[in-house]
Amino acid sequence: MHVLVTGGNAGIGYFAAEQLASAGAEVTIGSRDAAKADAAAASIRSHVSGAKIRHVRLDLADLASLEPVVNAVGALDALVCNAGVMLDEPPRRETADGHEMMFGTNHLGHFALVARLLPNLAPDGRIVTTGSFAAKSSSLDFADLQSERDYHPKRAYERSKLAQMLFALELDRRLRAAGSKRLSVVAHPGGALDSLTPSRPPVHVRTAGQWLRGLPARALLQGKDAGARPAVRAVLGPDVAGGQLWGPRTFGLRGRPRLEPRWANLTEDPSAARLWAESVTLTGLDPLG
Repeated sequence: MHVLVTGGNAGIGYFAAEQLASAGAEVTIGSRDAAKADAAAASIRSHVSGAKIRHVRLDLADLASLEPVVNAVGALDALVCNAGVMLDEPPRRETADGHEMMFGTNHLGHFALVARLLPNLAPDGRIVTTGSFAAKSSSLDFADLQSERDYHPKRAYERSKLAQMLFALELDRRLRAAGSKRLSVVAHPGGALDSLTPSRPPVHVRTAGQWLRGLPARALLQGKDAGARPAVRAVLGPDVAGGQLWGPRTFGLRGRPRLEPRWANLTEDPSAARLWAESVTLTGLDPLG
């Protein structure tokens, strides 16, 4: 099995790559930073004997750069759409294509990547999109989809993650309508903190002080290693079906992966279809066109 993990050089993506490699998968890390990807690959090899891991340059904030990825990646059994940008404060920033940075990277970048890589995906392959619990109460504003008139970083991030999840569900609906056996599945990590994440130097270093300060949160939250498990479950689980949402068992915040009912804002099929059409216009690409 060959899996591409976008943003596999750090955070949730790193641990997804490590766990997939531990399960015997050949893993390609998609990252724009070769040095960080090499460090992640070295760390995985040190923790997983015989790990098959490599790197491909991938910059989701530059849509033109995605075309060469098709040949660089080759045949795929699964794609984990994990990479993301989260900005904490103004000013509003834009991608190389003039899109709001978080919407452009987290959603449009993955939309375009799926459009490019779908021909590479096995007939029964899976696309797993990493959403966020932060998007659970969010909603899209189609009159200001890219926060041009009213920019609040936290809200823009939440909307970008909701857009990712809606796209993943609309993709599965369209795959089913086309008679495809490919699956599109959504996963989210719950509440995943660096302070509860085991060290993987130099990718992630947790000090004893950070670990102690994070202990009170352990009752409700977890580390990024545990946060990666729903996505890995969605890739490997023999019982996984398209259009599902996988997340942590306890309050959706921590614990073993479980199948969740779709959140209310993930059942808005007209919004998902409209988002698809807007995304085709903005990227010039249609994953199933």
